[in-house]
Amino acid sequence: QVQLVESGGGLVQAGGSLRLSCAASGSFSSVSLMDWYRQAPGKQRELVAAVTSSGSTNYADSVKGRFTISRDNAKNTVSLQMNSLKPEDTAIYYCGARIIVNGLRRYWGQGTQVTVSS
Repeated sequence: QVQLVESGGGLVQAGGSLRLSCAASGSFSSVSLMDWYRQAPGKQRELVAAVTSSGSTNYADSVKGRFTISRDNAKNTVSLQMNSLKPEDTAIYYCGARIIVNGLRRYWGQGTQVTVSS
């Protein structure tokens, strides 16, 4: 059974910072892509940032320069450092990963709420 367990999140004032972390656990061969998505009320889930196993990163235009994604391949963890937070960053943030378990499969964390007050 593969699980992605998130931590972090919470309430912060605009301009503040938060750090989200996610750890993959269970029985698997390796973790390929790891990413963070978010979903605000009434909106579709959108990609925030992604990082490959080799360290290549990709960011949504709306978070470039403010958010930083990083991963620890030895620990199978991914983090999202969020700085200069804005009210429009308020959403449920989901950790995601493509993990090799009898083939490449997509897994999701349970989601963590990030609320940015103005």
